[in-house]
Amino acid sequence: MTFPSSPRFKSPPAPTVGGRADKVNEAPGHVWTGFGAEKGKDYNPVMSRFPVLGFLAAPLSALVFLGGCAGGSFFGSDGNETSAVQSAGARQLVVGDEPFAVRTAAQLLAQGGSAADAATAMFFALSVTYPVAAGLGGGGICIARDAAGGLTEFDFLPRAANRGGAYAVPAAVRGFQELQRRFGALPWQRTVSGAEALADAGVPISEALSARLQGTEGIVRLDAALASQFLDESGQLKRAGTSMRNPALARTLGVVRQEGAEGFTARIGAQITAYAAGQGGAIGADDLAAVVVRQVQPARRTLGQFTVAYPNTGTGAGAFAAALLSGVANAGAANANAAGVASARAALASFNATSIPADFGSTGFAVVDNQGAAVSCAVTLNGPFGAGRTVTDTGMQLAAAPSGPSGLASAFLMPVIAAGDGYTFVGAAAGGPNGSAALAGALVRMARGARLSAPGDLQGSGAAPKDTINVIACQDSCVALTDPGGAGLGATGDRPVLSQ
Repeated sequence: MTFPSSPRFKSPPAPTVGGRADKVNEAPGHVWTGFGAEKGKDYNPVMSRFPVLGFLAAPLSALVFLGGCAGGSFFGSDGNETSAVQSAGARQLVVGDEPFAVRTAAQLLAQGGSAADAATAMFFALSVTYPVAAGLGGGGICIARDAAGGLTEFDFLPRAANRGGAYAVPAAVRGFQELQRRFGALPWQRTVSGAEALADAGVPISEALSARLQGTEGIVRLDAALASQFLDESGQLKRAGTSMRNPALARTLGVVRQEGAEGFTARIGAQITAYAAGQGGAIGADDLAAVVVRQVQPARRTLGQFTVAYPNTGTGAGAFAAALLSGVANAGAANANAAGVASARAALASFNATSIPADFGSTGFAVVDNQGAAVSCAVTLNGPFGAGRTVTDTGMQLAAAPSGPSGLASAFLMPVIAAGDGYTFVGAAAGGPNGSAALAGALVRMARGARLSAPGDLQGSGAAPKDTINVIACQDSCVALTDPGGAGLGATGDRPVLSQ
């Protein structure tokens, strides 16, 4: 089965908006019991001592509206404030949690890049501008739709090393290389060079990153590289607008740009294994060499007018998404949000989950290009800054092993692409069950004929910035909607991004 190659734009019925914000945590304070993750598994089925996040009502707003002949895109002058740039009939869109990374991706779209090119550039930029939730030491899941409507899932989750230990095996570089190799239009080097430049020259700490850093002081202070980058002279977290540089990461990205995943495995891999061994870890050269990107068909189901593609059920993410979408299958637009919450509760129960960490160190983003191709990705470090340790002379943090406190992070990665009756929905939730519930609610509403076309139409996760939802919705026009509780950005690639 394939999806339509591009949406046919038409006016849907008037929206019916209803339902109520509720709470996922029906029985907070309980703990999970059991054993850790098995070797090679992408998630840990058990947790302990962390309360489940509540699904809270949030102000309904969005940062960017792009649509019709008078659509607009908003680009922050410094990543913190926005100014309007008019674009007629925007068809190339990117949306995510951190504005500088979104801008980097939009710039590549404006230069003729595909959705896969932009998604790859977005990830590498996030490793610089949003390292609390995205990094070369982690992994994730992407779902790609080509211009003909064909679908492919790229599974490159951070998995446990063969000999165990506190660190996961990095898979992100190879994952995005395979995505870009398969569907990219530009040379690989151009998808990495923007991030390399940001790391070398420096970039202001955005409001998005500043908000996400709150509560990470204990992690940052225990790692010399993180402390140097994010603490001021008084030992406090640097404020939004303060410049940050990571020359070591720029050098690592230079290797990735020039030599790809093979160079990363050979050259940076030697530093990773040496560091892990010195820290009592167990990542070996054999682990790095064995990293494989699974390219599979995503799972599919019908939901109203949509055929929905979501992570394959061979992953924890797919298992959770399947349970969640099954629970909202009969919901209508009026009760979509409440149904999403109720279904998330039931899905958590099926995972024996009553307690989870507040921050899984995850983020999601989505891209649509002017050929009708789309990419939705959700990535994770299995905790804020992963294991909280920077590999010497690389500027990158290793993801925590799935057996750690944030081992269920991969189960809450929910990239989705849906299409039907001329409409397209490309979205990603990452960071916990609240984002997944919000994404399911938004998907149901649009599938039942309600509009997602303006600020105020998207119910946020209520747990941003640690658990978010980002959506591109195409009905009679396209709109990029960020989580209203966060400080993310949507942008158009239909014209060059404004220079700083």
